[in-house]
Amino acid sequence: MTEAFTLAHFSDVHLPSTVRAAWPFWNAKRLLGYANWMRKRRRVHVRSVADRLVADAKALRPDHIAITGDLINLGLPGEYEAALGWLRTVGAPRDVTVVPGNHDIYSSLHGHAGIGRWAQYMGDEDDTLAFPFVRRVGPLALVGLNSAVETPPFYAGGKLGRHQLEIASELLDALGQEGVIRVVLIHHPPLPDLAPTRRALSDAAHLSHLLERGNAELVLYGHNHQPRLDWLHSRGKAVPIIGAASASAAMAHGEEPPANYNLFTFFKNEKGLRIRHIVRGIDGPESAVRKISETVLKAPA
Repeated sequence: MTEAFTLAHFSDVHLPSTVRAAWPFWNAKRLLGYANWMRKRRRVHVRSVADRLVADAKALRPDHIAITGDLINLGLPGEYEAALGWLRTVGAPRDVTVVPGNHDIYSSLHGHAGIGRWAQYMGDEDDTLAFPFVRRVGPLALVGLNSAVETPPFYAGGKLGRHQLEIASELLDALGQEGVIRVVLIHHPPLPDLAPTRRALSDAAHLSHLLERGNAELVLYGHNHQPRLDWLHSRGKAVPIIGAASASAAMAHGEEPPANYNLFTFFKNEKGLRIRHIVRGIDGPESAVRKISETVLKAPA
């Protein structure tokens, strides 16, 4: 009998910035980021658009929702609180999994809890932020990685680090032996050459080598605000690597399309695993959410 499970994937929500913060939080990076938000991004990223996409997904009754980072913009205390309130409208922690993006770990927090406010959505524990983490949801094992690190102005790169990569390798190997469907969640593009150097994951080559051992069935990421499918050929199979557009983009911005999200349905039976991939999104600020594409993920011959 076929076992079906549906996962909705959102990324780069960029909830509107809360600029009220004590002066110690303001530095060159945040000031430049705020200027960029006011000059360009505040017209692009609209919370009501993200809410419309989430409502569309929830109407389709996914079994779980994954969000691959950049819920906020400047890493200010009020933004973490506002994002937590937004997450609660998306769903309870048991139904939603989050990994942080570079805007979520933006600059010095001077002792503020930061993404710790979202801990229940990251690893099922109230006060622990350990990466990588594993969340079991139906037939899936969601493996959450944290690629976000503080960076200087004009840089938005990420890094996993040796310790996180080693633990991820051990976890993915063990999960593979169990026969579960492993879905890796990360904010930055996990393969080399998918982002310019100042925005890239510095140890993407190490992560791709890990994945080449056949250590995942699907990898989801954000950061680039562009939908994209790549295939990483590994031992005995090819792993789909899928990027998402911004979930709040009311309009196209450069090469970035209006908001959309991914919907994956996993079918597993004695013949193996099949993944149906649907992209749903908008065409403009006031347009309805519609199906943009539907395909079954099959590795190229």
